[in-house]
Amino acid sequence: MAIKNIGVVGGSGFIGTRIINQLIEKKYRVRVITRQAEHCKHLAILPDVEIVETDVYDQTRLDRSLPGLDAAINLVGILNERGHNGEGFRKAHVELPRKLINACHQNKIHRLLHMSALNADASAGASQYLRTKGEGENHVHAFAGNIKVTSFRPSVVFGPEDSFFNRFAEILRITPCCLPLACASSRMAPVYVGDLATSFVEALTNPASYGKRIELCGPRIYTLAELVQYTARQLKLKRKVIPLPDCLSKLQALLLEYAPGKPFSLDNYHSLQVDSVCSSVSPMKTSLESIVPWYLGNQVTEYKLSHYRQSAGRDDYTSNPDD
Repeated sequence: MAIKNIGVVGGSGFIGTRIINQLIEKKYRVRVITRQAEHCKHLAILPDVEIVETDVYDQTRLDRSLPGLDAAINLVGILNERGHNGEGFRKAHVELPRKLINACHQNKIHRLLHMSALNADASAGASQYLRTKGEGENHVHAFAGNIKVTSFRPSVVFGPEDSFFNRFAEILRITPCCLPLACASSRMAPVYVGDLATSFVEALTNPASYGKRIELCGPRIYTLAELVQYTARQLKLKRKVIPLPDCLSKLQALLLEYAPGKPFSLDNYHSLQVDSVCSSVSPMKTSLESIVPWYLGNQVTEYKLSHYRQSAGRDDYTSNPDD
């Protein structure tokens, strides 16, 4: 299957940026299909990248954004919705994959890579995230027809700009001494974003991946408490992590569900009831210990510099390499 031109939906984020960079390194041409071109400025400067702004949830407009492509990649996903009834999850994880597989058929695109999630299951319990991820994944495989579909099911993804270690780093900085942690015993095997991106790019032309649902995990399993404590150590912060019992974990989720920014939700709580670990040995080898200290360490340095500037009365200082 000759593939030169690839369309990426949901490409402006942390994972999409890494995948697109690897695609460009491999000499593919990439069309980023997005609802907000403003979010893709960092991609527009790359060679052989085209930015197309459209409403990806409008079937007709989505159809018109795909002509001339040989393959499509769907990376759209949300960890929390704005509302509380599951409609946001269904729109992103079920409605969009249905429209995208239709658009691929319409434009005679014969290769689709789909981002799912570890433990995605249409019959999952109370987790809207896992249930809708499962529904979307099942749909693209069931209605693939002559489209070669591969879906990927990663555990927690880490790397610079991730929403896991960086989020906990923010929380730990504003925590005075103790952090009450919900679902502290939940287990996960964080996978490096670079390894995940490589898996996507290599699968594009690998017939052995056709029709497969590929689990991606890092080389080691941790509890959530261990990962949070590790983050604190990298930030050189003395913080005590206090694991909450299940009843208090659920109560914390209910309270934070309505906090600004929804830092933790009831759906997050339900998702964490299932360990995010692979059912078999994953080929991903990059350890978080070889990557995380670098970008969290940079944050420590920047924090110290910011504190120094403030104490020196230079709050408005912005670094400039030409200074």
